[in-house]
Amino acid sequence: MNTQTLSLKQRWDDLKQTNPHMRIRNAAEQLNTSEMELLATGLLDNVYLLTPEIKSILLQVESLGKVMALTRNSECVHERKGVYKNGDFSNNHVGLFVNQDIDLRIFLSHWKYCFALVDTVGDTFRKSLQFFDKSGQAIHKIYLTPESNEQAFEQLVQKYKAQDQSIEGFNIQPCLLEMDERMDQEIDIKGFNQKWIELKDTHDFYGLLKKYHLTRTQALRLAPSEYYAKKVNKQSLVTLLESASAKKVPIMVFVGNSGNIQIHTGEINNTLWHKHWFNIMDPDFNMHLDMDSISQVWIVRKPTIDGVVTSLEVYNEMGQTIVQFFGKRKPGIPELESWRQLIADLHSLD
Repeated sequence: MNTQTLSLKQRWDDLKQTNPHMRIRNAAEQLNTSEMELLATGLLDNVYLLTPEIKSILLQVESLGKVMALTRNSECVHERKGVYKNGDFSNNHVGLFVNQDIDLRIFLSHWKYCFALVDTVGDTFRKSLQFFDKSGQAIHKIYLTPESNEQAFEQLVQKYKAQDQSIEGFNIQPCLLEMDERMDQEIDIKGFNQKWIELKDTHDFYGLLKKYHLTRTQALRLAPSEYYAKKVNKQSLVTLLESASAKKVPIMVFVGNSGNIQIHTGEINNTLWHKHWFNIMDPDFNMHLDMDSISQVWIVRKPTIDGVVTSLEVYNEMGQTIVQFFGKRKPGIPELESWRQLIADLHSLD
């Protein structure tokens, strides 16, 4: 372990003495480093660097049984328990896990480093796999639960454990944000509006943004009409989730970052506040949303061959997506009328 790593480890140890409950992500921000570099100070102790065979490792996670999948961005945390079934990496750009519990869209080019961690929480051990991008930002974490197969975890770690357990070869690169927005007068607004109205699939919306050189929030602002995109206050999403819980309307919750999107589908039951965080706290699904970080909330409608699909979309001050909510649906099945009614109720409150 080099002197720089030792220094960082000492600084983190000192920080934990004064802030024993501080999460590693917050500690990294305070120490002006990446979460991965902070985690790596535990190499040769309770942290193990694995080989960068991301596809193979993820496909073997099914052997662990029921685990907890965690994907987050700076403003929202998405935690879902289940088994990693139906892994598909036949597309070189996007990997998939699609099942009722673990539902992921994996953008492989952003996954670079993988670690196994055996952490102590009170009197127990907490075991996990943690994946990071080239800038050392966490993309995805997989935690064992009491129902997991710990022997399979140990076998996975031994199989993929890197020979060199040091960070000497790490090449941490800065995280660059590409958020430049063109002037409205440079946009073919009429053409964009027409293509929006002619949409046949929600997934084609991203292609429209690329074609017309639009950021997502600019596109919403330049929508064909308020029917297609209407800005609402952030209390609307609290109202929506509390109503979905009370009326047992099954929803979809999308949370992602540069490397992964994680989706929950189903009813939600327990919603609650903790300071400025609004939370869903169900046995197999948790969401933690920092309400202070929200800059914009939009009701968005996109035409498809199955009818209009409606979402509530939440953005930070940089125009980055924090979380998106939909009614439960599948291709070939129209949107739930109960979901549309929840959205209509938001319009009436505005």
